[in-house]
Amino acid sequence: MAEDAAAGSRTTPADDGVPWRSRTVQFVLLSTALAPLGVPLVSPALPVFRDTFGVTAAQASLLVSGYFAVGILLSPFVGLLADRLGRKRVLVGGLTAFGLLGGAMAFAPSFEVVMALRVLQGTGAAAIFITTVTIIGDTFEDAQRTAVLGVNVAVLSATAALFPVLGGYLVTLSWNAPFLTYFAALPLAVAVWLLLEEPTARAEGGGGVSLRPALSRIATPAILALFGATFLTEFLAFGVVFTTLPFLLEPLLAPVLVGAVILSAEAVSMVAATATGRLARRFTSVQLVGLGFACYGVGFLCIGVADWLGAVLLGVVFAGAGIGLLLPSIDAALSERTTAQYRAGTFSLRNSTTFLGRFAGPITFAGLAVTAGLGYAPVLLAAGVLSVAVALATAVVVRRSPRRRPPAVDASESAR
Repeated sequence: MAEDAAAGSRTTPADDGVPWRSRTVQFVLLSTALAPLGVPLVSPALPVFRDTFGVTAAQASLLVSGYFAVGILLSPFVGLLADRLGRKRVLVGGLTAFGLLGGAMAFAPSFEVVMALRVLQGTGAAAIFITTVTIIGDTFEDAQRTAVLGVNVAVLSATAALFPVLGGYLVTLSWNAPFLTYFAALPLAVAVWLLLEEPTARAEGGGGVSLRPALSRIATPAILALFGATFLTEFLAFGVVFTTLPFLLEPLLAPVLVGAVILSAEAVSMVAATATGRLARRFTSVQLVGLGFACYGVGFLCIGVADWLGAVLLGVVFAGAGIGLLLPSIDAALSERTTAQYRAGTFSLRNSTTFLGRFAGPITFAGLAVTAGLGYAPVLLAAGVLSVAVALATAVVVRRSPRRRPPAVDASESAR
């Protein structure tokens, strides 16, 4: 891409491994590790919050949906700030807001105050999600970019698996103990401000960007298709793995074992995400997206037709692999197709799409399976068929597209 002309100052594809000693990678991964404090930490404590404040279960669940809702609405504006002010400033602001507003909930006198702080905290979370992947897109290229994005997703999966256990333990000590963990974001914000350098690509390509030209530049069929893939990835993951699967397993397993099954999906996702860097040396990002949806299809169909637990577990393994392949591959494909000037804006809209999928998935699958009376098996089969159809459509697109050469060994070949 022409926008990568400044690649000489960036990490080149010749460096195959993830640069662990890079300060940029370290700060990005630390910021990503804190992001799951938003929902996985709080979810196990919802019944305690309900009893503490004397609200209904539906009201207590607003601590989750309200957190995502604000991200859907405000993420595009967060991305514009990152393009105008710089990735570093917005990441520091996001970490600070995430930590201060989250920690302040521990001292809230009423549920209404908790909710107000929670909604505002969602803006900080959106800033973290957007700027971390944008910084990776600005700093790295080709297979190495995919590798770093894969490790980023792996860290996200690992902490998302750990924090429900931590939150469940802390709430046994006190209703507000989980909220105190949010203060951990504050020292990280100080370190990022003092030590992280602004990505060179952004410094050379950035500028004042308004919403309309940013939208016009990214409103291409390829990027819109990737937004659709983002929505489906989250819609199906949260609708099937995190909503339908627990209800499906309820008659067979104790709640702690249901949690273990879901954790196994996160574990497989972590392994698959880590492997995307190696896979990116042989396959394009779009091909990996197709492979991810193929894994989704096999997994959901296995779960939908299963009449014994082993088949369900096999389906969970494929579904987890799909999550791990899709998330970093979609982000890599978006980075490849977006200039540095508009990259934060692109990822801000991607973040809105992500949150929309997470918000809509549980509601849709629960509504179809329970409220509409379809049952879980038909809904799972429909999800599997949809995933296979998307995988086949991706294969057709790849076949009809001009073949791209493998990642260049020489840095000068990175300007595609």
